[in-house]
Amino acid sequence: MRLEVLPGLFSVCRLAADAPVPSSFFSLTRTAEELSVVCAAGSEPSGGRVESGWSCLRVAGTLDFALTGILASIASPLAREGVSIFALSTFDTDYVLVREIEKAREALRSAGFVVT
Repeated sequence: MRLEVLPGLFSVCRLAADAPVPSSFFSLTRTAEELSVVCAAGSEPSGGRVESGWSCLRVAGTLDFALTGILASIASPLAREGVSIFALSTFDTDYVLVREIEKAREALRSAGFVVT
């Protein structure tokens, strides 16, 4: 499996449940308790808790919904090396955010992934 490192850094933000949605590139999840936003570093919405310094790995290609264990196969080698993750998915693919990109690259390559 091939993973692509997206350029730049990203932030994970926690805002109030009724906070407005930012206007830049983002991914969000709204629950009754909070609005979580993943966005490019430097475009974080104000008024929330921000965790910056994340690099983003994208699973290359489009994933079929019948596939199982994709995120587990990525998370397991990272967990063994002590690399924490923030995972999210879109209709087509999965993304894994990590703070220690070089350590993550090494762990994933050792597990048989191609990381570009």
